Amino acid sequence: MTDPTTTHPAVDHQPATPLPTAPPPAPQPPTPRATTAAPAAVDPAAVNPVTVDPGAANPGPPAPVSGSGNLLTDNPELYEARFPDPYGLAARWVEATLRVHGAGPRVLDLGCGTGRDAAHLHAAGRRVVGADLSQAMLTHARRHHPGPTYVTADLRGFDFGPAAFDAITCLDSALLYCHTGEDLDGLLASCRRALAPGGLLVAELRNGAFFLGNTELLDAPTHSSLTWQGVSYTALTTLWLDRAAQLLRRRRVWTADDGSPPITQHSAWRLLFPQELRHLLAGHGFRVRELHDGPGPRSEPAWHEDAPPPRGTADGDRLHLVAEREAD
Repeated sequence: MTDPTTTHPAVDHQPATPLPTAPPPAPQPPTPRATTAAPAAVDPAAVNPVTVDPGAANPGPPAPVSGSGNLLTDNPELYEARFPDPYGLAARWVEATLRVHGAGPRVLDLGCGTGRDAAHLHAAGRRVVGADLSQAMLTHARRHHPGPTYVTADLRGFDFGPAAFDAITCLDSALLYCHTGEDLDGLLASCRRALAPGGLLVAELRNGAFFLGNTELLDAPTHSSLTWQGVSYTALTTLWLDRAAQLLRRRRVWTADDGSPPITQHSAWRLLFPQELRHLLAGHGFRVRELHDGPGPRSEPAWHEDAPPPRGTADGDRLHLVAEREAD
């Protein structure tokens, strides 16, 4: 699931490029066979049901919940309010990347979150499966971003069968929720199995090398705020490095003006260096086609359809990866 620490406002306010006509309906995509423990799929209608008394006056929306300790993961509508993407910048970047590299139509959006990007790729004519561990996110995706097939899967180990996809996307640092070497091996082995020969892994993630001498994200806590459904929320975010574990750790404390108690959320991302990432990919049978710091959907300046080609540098705080699954 995606939960970015910082966002860069979309500087490109152009409408998306015209989309191709969708292909005929495709066969039902394969159901994943989880290779590590993952929650069983549930009926979307049974997740966090809201009961409203028809006789009650102005019942209003349900109050936010945080069953997992992550306010945004547990409340997808709040997540989309906190991280708006009205122009579909991330998905447009993915679609443009897939076109440039000639990717086929079958796409797995790994860590699909609310389903916004998966739905955009579906509208572009691709056959998309969105996978996530958060049942709240999957329920929201099915209701609000229909088109793709949404399934429960753990990115640390999943099995859709061999050669089920032509491309796998993994955005917003979702890849970095693999904290250990074993986690990363499980992810890359699963991606290799799921991709057809020549298929692509397209990822957008934090750049571990950025923190070599750069402390701007670590120097002081940051404050952010938003108002959602009449309630004002304030977040105090602190980042620090856990060098022994090679993790960027975050503590975020949410407070609201509705009298509810504060919610403290802890998150962490693995920090990978560019050469380390190349080595991991090569060990799992991938050839890197692109690895650079932008332009991309979260870089500054942000990517747009007429952006210059990547410079091939790795100085910024984001990395953009395109890797090809080599033949057996």
